[in-house]
Amino acid sequence: MRKGKFPALFLAWLAFVGALAAGLLLAPAAGRERHYYLGFDRNYYPGDAALGQLRKTFSYAGYWLSPPPGAKSNSWSGKRATVARHGFGFLLLFNGKLYRELRAAGNARLAGRQDGTAAVKSARAEGFRREALIFLDQEEGGVMLPEQLAYIEAWSEAVRKGGYAPGIYCSGMPVAQKDAAAVTTAADLQAKLGTRIKIWVANDECPPSPGCSYEKVPAPSASGTENALVWQFAQSPRRRQFTEACAASYATDGRCYAPGMAHGEDSFVDLNTSSSPDPSKGR
Repeated sequence: MRKGKFPALFLAWLAFVGALAAGLLLAPAAGRERHYYLGFDRNYYPGDAALGQLRKTFSYAGYWLSPPPGAKSNSWSGKRATVARHGFGFLLLFNGKLYRELRAAGNARLAGRQDGTAAVKSARAEGFRREALIFLDQEEGGVMLPEQLAYIEAWSEAVRKGGYAPGIYCSGMPVAQKDAAAVTTAADLQAKLGTRIKIWVANDECPPSPGCSYEKVPAPSASGTENALVWQFAQSPRRRQFTEACAASYATDGRCYAPGMAHGEDSFVDLNTSSSPDPSKGR
């Protein structure tokens, strides 16, 4: 009798232990908090010597493929290998045209194709691999006017044609519309372009922004923009009309600095959060 029952009891015991182990293995995964990564961006390259200290806090860096707004040259040019050598991921940026510039150009779609082609050429020259994600810097907020939308669509098409992925940096803050409800640029573009373009959203209003804070990295979804890949939640200098509730988190000069960095013109940063340590897949 005992000899006949032992295999069955042993198999039942093995099944029980297996089920218990599976439960123990799966339980932490189900309850584990998702990790978010801090990144910084700034218009001007911080200098080779600053990268080591910045890497102690940040996983990725904004990297301009064109002169940033208001500049005639690009100090990030040629620095890809140095930034990558320090272990940073990337947020690739290309400066987009303003509405007045599109009106002056007379053909928004042509301007978009030309700038998209320029973005691809710059990404290749810098050594970024195909399929890397390039964000178009769209500085103007609210509903996109026909010329702006035509420009963005043409730019995106040219970037895809060149073998890269298009994204857009835009506002996630509501803008009042005449005879209509307030709308964010991010929501407007998502409604018109869907998932064809990735969103890097800017919203420094406190709340939802925690301000220039490093205590807990917020989720991009906390920005108020659904499916945002990246959320820029602090800007330097701070915009006083939106940041009074978190003013104490900024330095006395109104800027945001990484821990351990001396305060000055070469060291202030904007703060970003993403679920990826390399949002543009630029490594």
